[in-house]
Amino acid sequence: MASQHTYSTESKSNILPLRPVVKDYAWGIRGLDSRVARYALESGVIDEVDPDAPYAELWLGTHPSGPATIRDGTSLEHAVGGQLPFMFKVLSAGKALSIQAHPCKSLARELHRDNPSEYADDNHKPELAVALTPFEAMCGFRRLEEIAILIKKHPEFAACISNEAKLKVFLCSQEDEDKRAALRSLFQSFMSCPKETSSRHLKVLLKRLQKEQSCDFVHPHEEPPWERKCARAILRLAQQFPGDSGAMAPFLLNYLLIAPGESFFMAANEPHAYVAGEIIECMACSDNVVRAGLTPKFKDVDNLVGMLTYSMGGPTINAGTPAYGDDRIMRYTPPTKEFEVMVITCNPGEDITLPRLPVPAIFIVIEGSGNTDNEDGQRLVMRPGRSYYMPSNCPPLTIAVNSSKHGPLRIALAHENQHIDQPNLSTSTAGTKTWSGEFALPPAPSPSPKCARNGLDRLKENGNGNRELHIPPI
Repeated sequence: MASQHTYSTESKSNILPLRPVVKDYAWGIRGLDSRVARYALESGVIDEVDPDAPYAELWLGTHPSGPATIRDGTSLEHAVGGQLPFMFKVLSAGKALSIQAHPCKSLARELHRDNPSEYADDNHKPELAVALTPFEAMCGFRRLEEIAILIKKHPEFAACISNEAKLKVFLCSQEDEDKRAALRSLFQSFMSCPKETSSRHLKVLLKRLQKEQSCDFVHPHEEPPWERKCARAILRLAQQFPGDSGAMAPFLLNYLLIAPGESFFMAANEPHAYVAGEIIECMACSDNVVRAGLTPKFKDVDNLVGMLTYSMGGPTINAGTPAYGDDRIMRYTPPTKEFEVMVITCNPGEDITLPRLPVPAIFIVIEGSGNTDNEDGQRLVMRPGRSYYMPSNCPPLTIAVNSSKHGPLRIALAHENQHIDQPNLSTSTAGTKTWSGEFALPPAPSPSPKCARNGLDRLKENGNGNRELHIPPI
């Protein structure tokens, strides 16, 4: 059942098949190992896959740098009647992307005004990622206590930081503002280290880490897993980017392994670098990137140092929240209005109806196959890599999977945020995560005059001058 016979481009209610845009950045996965390559082949935007070429990103949106089209050649922007507020991507990373951050709106306008050749957009670029495979990423700064341990343990890393910056780290108070100031001084010092100095110390560090990670090396004591993971990440990055001091970034940034189905959100002005694996990515309609390492492209260290929030700790990792009364529909909701993602699963022998949305949406099949129907009798090809544009308030689409199939059909759907008041993703700047689902904790009772304040009022001195627990009568 071919989709081209069941839609009209002029219809305002038909779901329309899309032709995405492929990006062949050098860090992409090569050949058919890349999901981007397989999806591009299925959607008809390439005729064959070059086994030696990198296939990095598949763009589904209206951004001028990679505008998608309807299958008959009409632009998606024309079908929508304007630009979508979000950009939807599939990303296949074979090696690390640059150490980077995305500017907030005000900084994006300044960068675009002052350097339009490098910053073509005046919009911010918060982004959400949902893992399709196990995915490695560096996201947000480590806590200052961890960085202090790594400075003491790795003299080569310490040698790339000024004594003044190290002193601020070791002597700063527990106040958040003092910690952020110390972290900024540390990061600025590291990023400003002369290349000949950082390269020399990196070589020494790599030799030592290679020896320590070898099977023959006996550690004098048990090494914490997070430190071992950090060391192995540095060795890997140094292989990919020889001589680049950015290989020491795991000493500064949280190194995360995200399982399939899990997601995280990166707000503006937060440092990150994706390392390996495949994800669905959704972001505001922008392509602004401020880079500082692990890349041959333009590096803007001064702007990166100046723009970061210097919050510590990684982002929320979330496996989604059931939506629309069906636990087969999982939503991933960031605290930004431009976008939201849903992953919808239909198992063999089942059918599921997509929610009617008051805003335009894009969806792509990420796994399995099935058949469809709606009030207009649309029969669309449901195969991995096929993508579609869904107009606002179009007739709900019902998807079914034959019981003889061996696995589920999964689609990923992006649209303007419809649950902005119920976000389930946040960055480290957002503080403690609160849950509102099935496993929510009951609200803590307000302390009464008879309740102990922080437990201190329950400690009373006994006759020997020591303190013992005292429970006041109720």
